[in-house]
Amino acid sequence: MTEDIASRRAARGRLGWRINAVGLIGLAIVVFWAFVAIFGPMLAPYPVSEIVDFDYFGGMSAQFWLGTDYLGRDMLTRILYGARYTVGISLAAVMLACFIGVTMGMVAATVGGWFDAVLSRAIDALGCVPNLLLSLVIVAAVGSSIPVLILTLAAIYSCGAFRFARALAVNVNTADYVKVARARGERLPYLIREEIFPNIIGPVMADFGLRFVFIVLLLSGLSFLGLGVQPPNADWGGLVRENISGLALGAPAVLMPSIAIASLTISVNMLIDNLPTRIRDRSE
Repeated sequence: MTEDIASRRAARGRLGWRINAVGLIGLAIVVFWAFVAIFGPMLAPYPVSEIVDFDYFGGMSAQFWLGTDYLGRDMLTRILYGARYTVGISLAAVMLACFIGVTMGMVAATVGGWFDAVLSRAIDALGCVPNLLLSLVIVAAVGSSIPVLILTLAAIYSCGAFRFARALAVNVNTADYVKVARARGERLPYLIREEIFPNIIGPVMADFGLRFVFIVLLLSGLSFLGLGVQPPNADWGGLVRENISGLALGAPAVLMPSIAIASLTISVNMLIDNLPTRIRDRSE
């Protein structure tokens, strides 16, 4: 019996599907914040904008688990509502960025020639502009709204997704099975759908998680500067900005949103760093 268990564990290790305890902790925290983003407003103890305490920057108590903010509003409620904006906007932006970037990267690598050269140089030129600076210019010029934030973040991070996917697709494009498919007369959509994408999906999913972290941080930075989610709504970065005057007092109102941002981004990194090797490195 012991030998059978050992052999199964060894086989699982060779296949590369084993995930360690650190990765499981990261996964649990990610699932927790996803649950909060979906069901948080239903679990909130108070209306999001209701002033429930006359003691501004109140401490944690049995009535107010995470204290109160600069107006006396319940911080637990504010964080539960803010999770929907932070996680929702970031997830929508990273999905759009990866869809655009990965698709363009695979097309450029498969077509090659002048099309690949022109598209790659254009993406490189756009990617040379610092992300925060470019996002500030776009949002300041167009105005801050949730659709604008999603499109801006997606446009910025699609450049990196393009370069990453193109680098993977270039290697796969030289494989024998792709040459055989070309010899059969298969067209570009088939090559991308059946030959290129299935063989890069593992690294692309790992890159998806990293770009999600970058977008969360950039969105929080924009909100902290006043150009993100606008009042009366607020994401976690906006909550930090609203209550920054309480930092000298050590108020939970400024510390708890910061901890929420840190826990989400760190847990995603923990999960990605400890993914099974077949998913993280190369899908076979």
